[in-house]
Formats: sequence, C-alpha cells, structure tokens
Amino acid sequence: MNKLFQTITLCSVIILSACSKESMNAQTPTPTTPTQPTTPVVYSFESTPIWSDEFDYQGLPDTKKWNYDVGGSGWGNNELQYYTKENLKNARVENGKLIIEAVKEKFDKNSYTSARLVTKGKGDFLYGRFEIKAKLPKGIGTWPAIWMLASEQNYSDKYWPDNGEIDIMEHVGYDPGRVHASIHTKSFNHVIGTQVTANTMVDDFDMAFHEYRLDWTPKKIEMYIDSKLYFTFENTGKGFAEFPFDKKFHLLLNLAVGGNWGGVKGVDESIFPQRMEVDYVRIYALKQ
Repeated sequence: MNKLFQTITLCSVIILSACSKESMNAQTPTPTTPTQPTTPVVYSFESTPIWSDEFDYQGLPDTKKWNYDVGGSGWGNNELQYYTKENLKNARVENGKLIIEAVKEKFDKNSYTSARLVTKGKGDFLYGRFEIKAKLPKGIGTWPAIWMLASEQNYSDKYWPDNGEIDIMEHVGYDPGRVHASIHTKSFNHVIGTQVTANTMVDDFDMAFHEYRLDWTPKKIEMYIDSKLYFTFENTGKGFAEFPFDKKFHLLLNLAVGGNWGGVKGVDESIFPQRMEVDYVRIYALKQ
C-alpha cells in the first residue's frame, strides 16, 4: 500500500512538473529578430558609353548606327514634310556635327523635305543615360524633337501610346525658347488630355549647343538640360498602362514642319531652310 501510494505521488509530481514547464513555455515569448529598415536602391550609370556617335566624319550618317523613317503621310500629326532617305540635303555630317535640315521644296505631295533618323535595330536600349548635345532651329512652323519609342509591341497591338513614348526634347518655333519634356502612355497622353509634361526656358536655343539628357531607371524617368533637372516621372507600380518603360526603346532625331502642334500658328515659309545640329549622342548603361 505504501509503495502504491509512493508510486502515485511520484507520478503526480512528474505530471505537475511537466504541466508547469508547458505553462512556462506557453507564456515565454519567442525572441524575434528586429526588422531592418529597407535601404533604397540608388541607381548609377557607367562612365563609358555603350553606344555613341561623335560625328567625327563627313557625309551621310553612319549606316551602322542610323536608319531612316521615310514618307510624307503626315506622321499622325498632319505634318507637312516628306522624310527622305540618304539624302545629303536633309541629313549629313559636316564639321563634326550632324545636320538635319528642313528644306522648302516640292516632293511627292509635300511642300517640304526633312529627315528622321532612328536607331531601331542598330541601337535598342533598356534603361540608361542618354545625352544629346544639340542646337535647335528657329521660326514659326519648325518642330524639332529628340525622343524615344518602344522597339517592339510588347503590351498591345496598339503601338502608340500603349507601348510608350519618351520625349527628351521638343520645341515649337512659335514659342521660342520653351523646351518641353514629356512621356506618353496608355493612361497618360495628350489625346485624352492626361499627358505628363514639363517645360523650361532656353533663351539661346538656336545660338548655342545645349545638352539634353534622359536618365531612365526601373524606378523613374528624369530629364535634364545642361545637367539641370526639370522633369521627373516615377514608376507608379500600376502596370504597363502607366509605366510601359521596362522594355527596349530606340532613339529618334527629327525636324518636322507644321503639324497639329508645330503648325498651330501656321508656317513662315520665308525662314527655310532650317536645321537642327547635333554635336554628339552618348548612351551609358545602367550599372548592375
């Protein structure tokens, strides 16, 4: 009987001890590792261009780097020029500069000729720093542009604006000195009045060369003139309709005449020929 009582007592002590340990374990909080603050990503660019044209040659633009858009159908903006191909009158390199020149002359059904150079197929880029040093034309009816378009239709069969457009520099001659930067997407474009744009004054736009620059990263698009920031568009994270700028784009350089914007106040026929001159194009890769 005593042995039985001792055995029962011992078992009770063991059970109570186990329950006590379980209770202590349940009440003791599990240590947690403090949450570390997220370090924001800081993007930078390589110091040596991955693609460039210094225009240190003579004659037609380098065919290893440049293609031409050709035609005179108005280009969606009711423009008046015909863009020619491999025509020294409209696009040539001389004295270390690329010359894109609009000339008043009959060509096909158009009253002007000019050129639109593109890097598509010879220079297609995803992110980077783009530097173009240029001197702009003047006079009512001129519409020079330095800009970018998607190289492929990744997001929609509707090429524009669903796949995006980046305008590094636009200038319309009836508003001299006011330089514009813009982006166009499915959600943000001028057709529906939602375009995202900014402008700044460059008083000697037609007398001096200025560097027009785009910094393009997965996070945002920024535009500069002579290293001064004046336009920022951040990635909203809401998909391609707002930020389709995560696919390859190519560069365009052109000088249009008239059109829905350039021709708002008509065209002064007496000012032609007019030219945009480009000192260099330099493109730097985003550092990985």
